[in-house]
Amino acid sequence: MTAAVHEPFDALLAGRGGHLHRDDGVVVAMDPGRWCEAADVSDGWLLDRCAGPAIDLGCGPGRLVVALADRGVPALGVDHSPVARMMCRRRGAPMVRRDVFDPLPGEGAWAHVLLVDGNIGVGGDPVRLLARAAALLAPGGTVLVETGSSPGEWWCGTARTCADGTLGDPMPWACVGADALRAVAPDAGLRVGSTSTADESAAGRCFAELVAA
Repeated sequence: MTAAVHEPFDALLAGRGGHLHRDDGVVVAMDPGRWCEAADVSDGWLLDRCAGPAIDLGCGPGRLVVALADRGVPALGVDHSPVARMMCRRRGAPMVRRDVFDPLPGEGAWAHVLLVDGNIGVGGDPVRLLARAAALLAPGGTVLVETGSSPGEWWCGTARTCADGTLGDPMPWACVGADALRAVAPDAGLRVGSTSTADESAAGRCFAELVAA
């Protein structure tokens, strides 16, 4: 997560619910309670595709880092939030507190880069974020993205988190569906290899696996 984004999400991480209020009037439900729990069956499609070292951008409390470690897969979380760092330490999840666009450990050597729980929206420019993710990959690596439930969705703007009735400051954000991701991925040097639809995934979540174009 970037420095400009972490403060609004700190309030969500400290609570059990919240929403994201987009500048186009759409309100998106957030589920920080799930972020703080252990990975579950709804994360299975994603976790099953991690066969080598993985880096989770915007890792939050580190549930996926822990789940991968439990499977014997080396993993590292990245998040700029001090609350996320504290939560990762409590559960023993390796992480670095850093902006995702800053220099990171293992640049160009990761088998998988994860952008999950809406993190494709970080920074409000999905193409720039995907290009950053691609730069972290080793040859043959993949970027694993959780997409929006509406395949054609493409929205970029500003959004504000709402936790316990309090609105955070506006921040750049984006929401991207699977079809839209397929259309823009080549601009980041990637292409969509496979996807999981809401019907195929527990809890109605959707994922895409991207490879070098």
